[in-house]
Amino acid sequence: MTSIIKLQTFSGAYDDSLCLAYLLQVDEFHFLLDCGWREDLNMKHINELKKYIGQIDAVLLTYPDLYHLGSLPYLVGKCGLSCPIYATVPVYKMGQMFMYDFFQSHHNTEDFDLFTLDDVDAAFDKIIQLKYSQTMSLRGKGHGLQITPIPGGHMIGGTIWKIVKEGEEEIVYAVDYNHKKERHLNGCMLETIGRPHVLITDAFNAKYVQARRRARDEQLMTNILTTMRNDGNVMIAVDTAGRVLELAHLLDQMWRTAESGLSVYSLALLNNVSYNVVEFAKSQVEWMSDKIMKSFEDKRNNPFQFRHVQLCHSLAELNRVPEPKVVLASVPDLQCGFSKELFLQWCSNTKNSIILTSRSSPGTLTRNLIDNPSKKKVDIQVNHRVKLSGDELEEYLQRKHEKKEKERLAAKLREREQEQESSDESETEMEEEIGYSGEAKHDLMVQGQDRSKQGFFKQTKKTYPMFPFVEEKIRCDEYGEYIKHEDFRFDDVGEEEKMETETETETEKPNKKEEEKTEIPTRCVSVTKTFDILAHVHFIDFEGRSDGESIRKILGNIRPRELILVHGNPESTEALASYCRSQAGMIQGAVHTPKVNEIVDVTKESHIYQVKLRDSVVSRVPFTKTHGMEMGWIDAMVDFIKFKPDTFDEQKDKNKNQAAEDAGSEPELVPTLVPLPSSQIPPHSAVFINEPRLSDFKQILINEGITAEFSAGILLCCGGNIALRKVKILYCATTSYICMELLQL
Repeated sequence: MTSIIKLQTFSGAYDDSLCLAYLLQVDEFHFLLDCGWREDLNMKHINELKKYIGQIDAVLLTYPDLYHLGSLPYLVGKCGLSCPIYATVPVYKMGQMFMYDFFQSHHNTEDFDLFTLDDVDAAFDKIIQLKYSQTMSLRGKGHGLQITPIPGGHMIGGTIWKIVKEGEEEIVYAVDYNHKKERHLNGCMLETIGRPHVLITDAFNAKYVQARRRARDEQLMTNILTTMRNDGNVMIAVDTAGRVLELAHLLDQMWRTAESGLSVYSLALLNNVSYNVVEFAKSQVEWMSDKIMKSFEDKRNNPFQFRHVQLCHSLAELNRVPEPKVVLASVPDLQCGFSKELFLQWCSNTKNSIILTSRSSPGTLTRNLIDNPSKKKVDIQVNHRVKLSGDELEEYLQRKHEKKEKERLAAKLREREQEQESSDESETEMEEEIGYSGEAKHDLMVQGQDRSKQGFFKQTKKTYPMFPFVEEKIRCDEYGEYIKHEDFRFDDVGEEEKMETETETETEKPNKKEEEKTEIPTRCVSVTKTFDILAHVHFIDFEGRSDGESIRKILGNIRPRELILVHGNPESTEALASYCRSQAGMIQGAVHTPKVNEIVDVTKESHIYQVKLRDSVVSRVPFTKTHGMEMGWIDAMVDFIKFKPDTFDEQKDKNKNQAAEDAGSEPELVPTLVPLPSSQIPPHSAVFINEPRLSDFKQILINEGITAEFSAGILLCCGGNIALRKVKILYCATTSYICMELLQL
């Protein structure tokens, strides 16, 4: 391994956190591997990551959920992340749905200002969409690097990233993968990768034993049937656009079979973007399992053309669905969103059931219920919006009125400035001559008027009465003349048109009422309440990750040279690390278990260092071109001084250091080569690079006028008097006598 390879962990290393964020350095190029966020929006790892924003050259996204790209809108919108972002097509589309739903879930109940929907759009506009096995060659600083997305399972578009340095290292980043085939997804293709130099993988399920798929599905169906027959409701906490597709497909199949007896009950999908999620899923069949692809190609059957799943976007729509009912509600951690609101409404009824489908981070309501299944009381912080009234409403309306007035004045001022800029000099001169200032004046010579302006000589030119007139200015842009809407309005409207407008206004009345309801000013109120958990709470694993036994088998087949274990608590990380170390020949190098904010150096060669060249050093070096490269000998010494910026790149580095100082961290001291004084430069012998080839030497001899030709791998020169042949790595010349040709050769 001849490249510098380092990995720095920001979150998801040797801890219980599920959000992932790592910085991978390959020589001078820096990859940000995922940029997740915790459910509680903790800023600890984000503040640390912000210090390195200027160094990030590319972002690689693996999955579309909050744990893998949750902080992307914040980094782009608030921190100025501007590098290319790479992801598969489903991760791009479903990731937007995740972030829209996440934003709206918080905005509905609290003042959320970490990022806006515009930041979400700006972040996803930077994403470069790739297909599986599509190799992307990087440019600029990343010249010689190639990235390739490989199927990872778990969620639609899930990715294992393979990073290859041209002719050298192969780095594989594989987290949260699933090797098993599911109803709507194929398994990962990690086993097809042959012995990478570095494997970065997770130990999340290293000590976890999963139930069989059939037993899991039977448990889900039994719980639903039991609750439905007791006239209770079932709330299944799922994500927005990832694992929910597997569950929705499974439940819709259950409802279709007459033997299940479920077709008489209601089934609903509740989140802020449910319609868009299903529509995107319909259009991404080629990213799903082979079984679904074959069914679609042969019979044109789309598995996400649901027959029984009703799509809901609000609790008002859900209330219109008849009970008893099964509701797939986002989000899975019960910290916000519709799942939390339904939990608060249904948890105190013994007939209802709450089904949790995934383990969330410690401290969340879902994790609390999973770790303490016998808990009957829980304190929950309830956030909701309250309509303003009285003095608060008057103050709000006053501020709103002042804001509108300022905006109106600012718009009016801008219009005046535009009119002044668009007016021509000739028009202004005409206005000055006419003297038009809002009052009507005409050029009729009236006795006693403008006598002071008359000259000494008599005017022979006759003047005629004229009405005041100023030619209207025609404002234009690059598309032509501005159109005034009032010029095309009709005052007289026919009876039929009046009837149509009346019917339109009647149909629009409910929509206007809804808009008025949303425009009513509110404020957020937070109250901590104690709830009795009388409903049945079950955890059924639908996470879609490989279990511990499968992970060990996969690592045994891949046999990477260097292994870095991330995304796992200390117990599971150490258990997997000790297993890998105990297996002879499984890992050729070391097994690394970094902690948060630690840097792992997996550079193989021990004598590779990264230094900076000063312009004063480079300018003195005489370069020699060979095989498309320029090489030269440098006499310099290493120093760690703070250099003065004398090039654009150094100025950029200075700005980065200044940004790092502003963020609260010290600028990194990079070893720099500075020139040696002329008196201290030692002499050195000639350095030969590569091996001379006889074919190249033949061309040189011909250019010098010496005859040369090959015969049985021997180069015959000077009419056959001298023979050149290879002896190991040297070339030996043989001749029968000493002659001038030999000396010339």
